[in-house]
Formats: sequence, C-alpha cells, structure tokens
Amino acid sequence: MASETHNAADAAASAPGMPQLDFSTFGNQIFWLMVTLVVIYFVLSRIALPRIAAVLAERQGTITNDLAAAEDLKVKATEAEEAYNKALADARAEAQTIIAQAKAEIQADLDNATAKADAEIAAKLVESEKKIAEIREGAMQSVKDVAKDTAKEIVAAMGGKADARTVTAAVNARMKG
Repeated sequence: MASETHNAADAAASAPGMPQLDFSTFGNQIFWLMVTLVVIYFVLSRIALPRIAAVLAERQGTITNDLAAAEDLKVKATEAEEAYNKALADARAEAQTIIAQAKAEIQADLDNATAKADAEIAAKLVESEKKIAEIREGAMQSVKDVAKDTAKEIVAAMGGKADARTVTAAVNARMKG
C-alpha cells in the first residue's frame, strides 16, 4: 500500500496542476474565451442594454414631464396667489368704501337729529323766554302792588294821608331807578 500511495503522489506531482494553467490547452482556452466574450457582447448589446436604455429614457421622460408639470403648477399657484391677493385687496377696498358710506350716513343722520334737537330747543327757549317775561311782568306788577299797599300803610301808620296817585308815582319813580 505504501507503494500505491507513493505512486499516486508521484502521479499527482507529475500532473500539470490546474487545467487553466496548462500551456498545452491555451489555444483552446483563448478560442472559447473569445466565443464567450462575443456571445456576452451580443447578448448585452442586443438585449440587455436596449432594455436598460429604454428604462433610463422612460425615467428621464417621466422626470422631465414631472418637472414641467411642477413648473406649470408653480406658475398656476403663483397666479392663484396673485388672484387671491387682488381679491383680498378689492375686498378691503370695498369694505373701506362701505365703512365710509356707513359713516357718512350715520353723520348725516346725526346732523339731522342735531338740527332737529336744536330746532326743538330753540322753540322751547323762545317759549320759555315768553313765560319768563310773563312771570317777570307779573312779578313786577305784584311788587308794584305790594309796594303801593305797603307805602299806603306806612304813610297811614305815621299819621299821614296819601292819595293813590301820589303813592303810585312815588313807587313808579323808585322802580325805574
């Protein structure tokens, strides 16, 4: 057995080793390498690369379309914002106009009410002036009557005699000043 193992070891040692490194088969290996590379080249160039190129072109088209759509939406959003701002400004201007009209109407109503109240006050003032004048006239007449009666009583109490005409003249002269 030992000689058999030794023979097997010698045979293994005399064998060329890895078949890829055997110089006697290099021509054959190069031929099949070239055939394999040509087949891989044709498979890649005719089948795989066109599919990959189509997928990349489709993705690029989708990206371009999405970017264009995004730009359109951005323009529309800008226009919508401008329209909103314009509508807001118009609404504010209209509100200011309505406020100004309401203030003018309120001021006109207030002026009318003030004028009406002034007219009523003036009418009542004239009426009050008349009443005050009547009361004053009545009071003056009452003062004159009381003064005449008092003067007659004082003259009579002092023992004198005064006629009504003299007492009236004296009271009138004293009342005038």
